Amino acid sequence: MSHDQYKDEFEGEEPKSKSQIKREMEALQDLGRKLCELKPQQLKEVPVSQSLLEAIELYNKVAHKEARRRQMQFIGKLMRAEDAEAIAEVLERFDTSSRIHAQSLHQLESWRERLLTGSNEELTHFIEAFPSVEVQQLRQLVRKARKDIETGKNTGASKKLFKLLRQTTEQSTD
Repeated sequence: MSHDQYKDEFEGEEPKSKSQIKREMEALQDLGRKLCELKPQQLKEVPVSQSLLEAIELYNKVAHKEARRRQMQFIGKLMRAEDAEAIAEVLERFDTSSRIHAQSLHQLESWRERLLTGSNEELTHFIEAFPSVEVQQLRQLVRKARKDIETGKNTGASKKLFKLLRQTTEQSTD
C-alpha cells in the first residue's frame, strides 16, 4: 500500500500510538483480572462469551505463576471481542466501594428499620414491592427482631432479617 493510498483510507482519523494501544490492552486485561476475582455466581451475571468464561475458569485452576500470567494475557486478548462497557457496568454493581452498592445497602437498612419500628402496614408494603419474599419467614424474623429490641437481647434476628431482605431484593432484580 502506497503512502497516498494509506492517507486516503484513514483520512480524518488520527492513528493510535503504540502507547495508546498498549494502555487499552492493559485496561482490558485489568478488566479480565477483575472478572477472575469474581465468585462463580457473580460471573454468571456478567455478559461474556463462553470462550472467555472457560478461559477464566482455567485461570482460576492454574497454580503456576508464569502459566497464570500467560493465561491472563490470553484473557486480555479475548476481552477485545467483548463489550467492555457492559462488563464494567456489571462489575460496578459488585464493587463494594461503589456508590451503587452503598445506595442499595442504605435502601436495605431503611427497609429493615421501617419493618422493625413501623406498623404491619410496612410489612404489607414490602410484600407488595417484593412478592417473591417468603412471607412466613419474613414475619417470623420481624417478630424475633422486635422482641430482641424490647428485651435488649441479640439473638441475631436483625442480621438474619437483613440477609433475607438482601436476598429478596437481589432475586427481584435478576
